[in-house]
Amino acid sequence: MLNYAWLILVFPVLGLLLNLAFGRRLSDRTIGWIASSAVFLSFLVAVGLFFTLLGMPVEGRQHELMLWQWIHVDLFRADVKILVDPLSVTMGLIVTGVGFLIHVYSIGYMEGDKRVQRFFVFMNFFIFMMLTLVFANNFVLLYVGWEGVGLSSYLLIGFWFEKPIAAEAGKKAFLVNRVGDFGMALAIMWIFKLSGRLSFLDIAANTQAIAPAATGIALLLLLAVTGKSAQIPLYIWLPDAMEGPTPVSALIHAATMVTAGVYLVARTFAIFLLSPVAMTWVATIGVVTAFFAATMALAQVDLKRILAYSTISQIGYMVLGVGVGAFSAGIFHLMTHAFFKALLFLAAGSVMHALHGELDIRKMGGLREKMPQTFWTFLIGAAALAGFPLFSGFFSKDEILWHAWQHAHWMWALGLLTAFMTAYYSFRAVIVPFLGKPRDKYLFSHAHEAPPVMTIPLWLLAMGALLGGFLGLPHASLFGKWLEPVFASAHVGEGAASGNLELIFMGISSLVVLAGIGLAYYAYMVDTEFPNRFRKSLGFIDGLVQHKWYVDELYMAVIVHPLWELAGWFAKFFDPKVIDGTVNGLAWVTDEVGGGVRKLQTGLVGWYVFSLFVGAVLLLGYFMLVW
Repeated sequence: MLNYAWLILVFPVLGLLLNLAFGRRLSDRTIGWIASSAVFLSFLVAVGLFFTLLGMPVEGRQHELMLWQWIHVDLFRADVKILVDPLSVTMGLIVTGVGFLIHVYSIGYMEGDKRVQRFFVFMNFFIFMMLTLVFANNFVLLYVGWEGVGLSSYLLIGFWFEKPIAAEAGKKAFLVNRVGDFGMALAIMWIFKLSGRLSFLDIAANTQAIAPAATGIALLLLLAVTGKSAQIPLYIWLPDAMEGPTPVSALIHAATMVTAGVYLVARTFAIFLLSPVAMTWVATIGVVTAFFAATMALAQVDLKRILAYSTISQIGYMVLGVGVGAFSAGIFHLMTHAFFKALLFLAAGSVMHALHGELDIRKMGGLREKMPQTFWTFLIGAAALAGFPLFSGFFSKDEILWHAWQHAHWMWALGLLTAFMTAYYSFRAVIVPFLGKPRDKYLFSHAHEAPPVMTIPLWLLAMGALLGGFLGLPHASLFGKWLEPVFASAHVGEGAASGNLELIFMGISSLVVLAGIGLAYYAYMVDTEFPNRFRKSLGFIDGLVQHKWYVDELYMAVIVHPLWELAGWFAKFFDPKVIDGTVNGLAWVTDEVGGGVRKLQTGLVGWYVFSLFVGAVLLLGYFMLVW
């Protein structure tokens, strides 16, 4: 099976080309099923690779497959070669498995859109680029996938480009990510300059060459992580990205692309472990982002934006996990998050689909009666997000918090406070739209359950959100053992002694989560004036949270507006006076010189003979003087 691993990349391209070539002649549903089938075939390949590796000895579960030679210039070597190991196969299963369900859901969600062909072509292109990223065996090929998913994100966020807000959101995502990608490019150049290597396995086995510059390289990679995975300070693009179709939010901005940064840290763990300073920065940015984004999620009333800030917060947990050296725990939370966050976004899409695009939860209420399947699946996803005991998010989040305690107690405390807020806003997003009485009679009267092509993927994802956590039970983590060959040399935070103390911490986090859920129920079902009273008691802090801490305004004032002013100055002065002036000046000089020389061309034979005579005399005089 390993020799056919390349097929996982081929099928999405095949689906893309079929729809690109024949899509105009096909029905919308046929286009959707072609795209979905292509992703499903890639999923089957990933399953085959999983069982193939599972049947091998633990020490032999890393394989490289050469597809073709690519760039060979002197000592620089970058081939199209894929790496098949437990980490890449895990990511492949997530990308193709969750991606397939989202593709199927999209068949119903995008029905009637005038650009269905383009949508599914872009979706298949994204899957191909994401798989290129996770199966790449070297930095250059990973960078191709990294930039490819950035392009896909731009195309899909701005898919409804006729809406100015969507077009602006796409540009914002693209430009903000360029900042992080610049850090990635510099890190790759630095690594090659010091080591002459680009393969992940080669670098991991020969880290001494880059050890002196490990902190600088790791921090540049961290800059790339903050861009792609929406962490402080480059998280600002993700909330606006919700302007894209909801399946895009589920696939790219919840389950796959935004976790690429976490994957990058895990894949290059050998570099990060060389620098405790860089690891501390990774963990700090992760936990602060988790807390910071959770405070903003508390104030949102748009259902998708609640989930967007929740995504930023949950990725913060993953970054915290890999930052404290718990690489398996970070990837475990990546997997469980893919299930429950994709589920929540798709369920939110069902609500949006039923309410003609409305997402303001203040206008909803009582939707459980009209949309029972959406309600129950959303409830399962919210419970997993909140970390409700025995749901998938409970096990993965608790493992990260446990390792955070071992690393720095303040990180654990801040993570625990974030868990409380997460539980609160998760169940606020359940209670306000689905329970109680309808707030808008018109919207409620038109609400209806989604068709089976949309609800079946919800239930399948709900099963993952409900049961996925049991793969990482404390003291018997099947998931950790599966990833063990990848992180065999990483001993920071992994496998630390736990005993009964870890179970005590699980109990503490369970009580915190239940308290958050209980407070949400009290605030929105028992004492509905409690939220308003609490907001008033916060004073100016409430204003800060409501305005998302004025971060966007800060960026506009400090970066965007000054750049606009500079660009305006260039347009009004530098371009016309310097650039155009230089070009026009050269034209003027040429014209004047040409005009002067033109007077010598009289057309009179006598003038030309006289010119030759004068020239001959001058040459003769010159040679006589020289000799």
